[in-house]
Formats: sequence, C-alpha cells, structure tokens
Amino acid sequence: MSSKLAKNQESRSYQALLDENRALRDDIESLRARLGEAEELKRAISEGDLDALVIPGSKGQMIFTVDSADHAYRVLVETMNEGTATLACDGTILYCNRHFAELLRMPLPTIVGTSVYRYIAPENAVIFKSFLEHEKGKGEINLLTGGGISLPVYLSSSSLQTEGLPNAWCIVVTDLTEQKKNEEILAKAELARKKEIHHRIKNNLQVISSLLDLEAEKLSNRESIEKWEVLEAFKESQDRVMSIALIHEELHEGGEIDKLKFSAYLEKLVENLLQTYSLGNADVSLNLDLEENVFFDMDIAVPLGMIVNELVSNSFKYAFPNREKGKIQIKLLREEKTRNGPRNNKEEFTETCIGYTLIVSDDGIGIPERVDPENSDTLGLQLVNILVDQLDSEIHLKRDRGTEFEISIKCGAKGL
Repeated sequence: MSSKLAKNQESRSYQALLDENRALRDDIESLRARLGEAEELKRAISEGDLDALVIPGSKGQMIFTVDSADHAYRVLVETMNEGTATLACDGTILYCNRHFAELLRMPLPTIVGTSVYRYIAPENAVIFKSFLEHEKGKGEINLLTGGGISLPVYLSSSSLQTEGLPNAWCIVVTDLTEQKKNEEILAKAELARKKEIHHRIKNNLQVISSLLDLEAEKLSNRESIEKWEVLEAFKESQDRVMSIALIHEELHEGGEIDKLKFSAYLEKLVENLLQTYSLGNADVSLNLDLEENVFFDMDIAVPLGMIVNELVSNSFKYAFPNREKGKIQIKLLREEKTRNGPRNNKEEFTETCIGYTLIVSDDGIGIPERVDPENSDTLGLQLVNILVDQLDSEIHLKRDRGTEFEISIKCGAKGL
C-alpha cells in the first residue's frame, strides 16, 4: 500500500514539473513575440513607415502610434501659447486651435472653413501670399480681428505634404502687441533722451558763447593789447570749454542723460589742468579729497566745474611766483544741513537735508588785501561770482596761510 502511494506522489510531481515547463515555454514565446513586435515598431518609426510620437519619460521612452499620438498631438496644440492653423492650398482654414480663435476674437467654429485671407490685413496680403509660395516663410504681419482691430503678429508657415491633403500649410502666429507697446515706450524714452541731450548741449553752447563775449568785452575795453594777452585769453577760453566738454564725456561714458558722478569728473578736470599749466621747474602738487558717489545734474555740475577750473587756474598762474614747490588742494564734503521755511504759507517747517561744501585752496602767496574778490576787475573772479550766484550759493575767502575759497551749496539747490 505504501509503495503505491509513493508511486502516485512521484507521478504527480513529475506532472507538475511538465506543466511548469510548458508555462515557461509559453511565456518565452510570448516575450519573443512582443520583442519582435517592438523591434518591428522601432524599425517602422526609424525608417518613416509609421507616424508616431516618441516622448521621453521617467520609465524610458513612451511611444504613441497613429491613434494614440493623435490625442497627444491635439493636447499639445490646444495648450500651446501660440495660435496655429492648418490651411488648404486655396487658403481655407481646415483646423485652428483655441488660441488662434482667441487672437482673432471670434468663436472657433465660425473660423474653420473660412478663408485665411479674410483675417490678413490688406496691406500684408501680398507678403502673406509670398510666404505660402515657399516651403517655409516667416515675418511680421498684421491680422484683422473680428472687431476690425489690427493685430501685430509674428507668423511662420510650413508646407504640409500628407496623403489626401496635398499642398497644404501649417501656420503659427505669435501676438506681438505687448512687444510693440514696449518698443513704442522705448522709442519715446529714447526720443525724450535725445531731446534732453540736445537741450543740454544747446544751453552749454550758449554758456560758451557768453564766456567768449565776456572775454571779447574785456579785451575791447583795453586801449592797447599785447599779443601774449590775446593768446592768454584764448588759452583761458579753451580751458573753460574743456571743463564743459569733460562733463559731456563723463555723461556719455556713464550712460546717463544729466546725472554726473562729480568726483570722477573733478579728477579728470584737474588732470587736464596739470597738463595745461607748465610752471618750469616748479613742483606743484594737486591733492584731492572728494566725497565718493556724489551725483549732480547739469545745472549744478556745469557751473561748479567751471568754478573749480577758474580757481585752480588762478592758483597755478599767480600763487607760486619764484617758488619751486607748492600745493593746491580740492575738497568736496557732504554735510547734513537744516532748512527752515513756510509750508503752504501757513506753518513753519524744519527739515534736515544733504548739502555740499567745495573748498579750493593753495599754500601760495595769497590774494592781496586790496583785492576784493566780489568786485574784482579780473574776468576769472568775476565769472566765479556770477556762477556762485547762479547756484544760489555762498562763497567765503580766507587769506591766511595762502588762499582758500569755500563754496557752500545750499540744501535743496536744483540738482541735489
């Protein structure tokens, strides 16, 4: 009995192994068949025998064949930010996406089946037709919306050659409305900038003309004029023009219209003055102590630069006769100042604001006591007083240990 039971168990084990083996062979055959199908699909896609959409994914490439790719393609087209449409060879719109209809401000069903030329601005009809005469075309044109409004767009077209739809086109349009608005704003800003530059140049040319008039008047009042006096007058006029020209140079390099970094400007100005005035063997140093990041507009920079030019030039010319050494110093200090005044003609107000002090000094022989800087007969000092008044500022002269001019630029001066 036990022998028969053992034999039955052995028979069932063997049968189970056979069944398992058959199942494995079936699985292998199924895998081989699927592998063959995948290889054939890959070949068909690579050789162009089958339309498909291949999208890389987290689990490898996902392949959408004709039926499934059509859905994926439509989702892509409907969610894109550009308007797109398919055209027949005569310009009939066969299909358009939602965004194309939104650009034209019309319901999508009313667009399909109509001629695309209905939505092309008349002045752009010829250029649009030329796009369709080539395999690919692109450029800016205007579309006409349902409300008759002209819409600037960038349009690109590509020919389509598909079975049952010969000589068709696909167009893609991008709305340029915001870009055109921004371009218009930039153009207006550039025009305003050019006008401002021309205005500033005109004003400064008028300043130069007035300076030459003053110089000519000074010479015309003389009964006799020496040649060296004429040359000196030309040299001084040249320095004054240079002080203004440097301002425009600094503005150009800084990319500004009328805001000038004054410390950088003064450094260039005094460098030019050092090169201009040769004092033989005299060793004259020019030291700068300038507040950084001080910006003035043209209404402050031009007169203040000319004041520095006049005072430093005077020091070079008159402060160090028969001396081998000398020192000229320029300081520009930023200060907090208190300003008082009426508000709305009723209340008094007090506020703290930023003002500036410019000091030009030398350790030369000094200006004689008999010379009154405010009523001087020299054109240089006359010009300094005119420019100080133009700035609505104050100037103070110290004569001890050389010469020192201190100019206080009032709080609230135009350009601060």
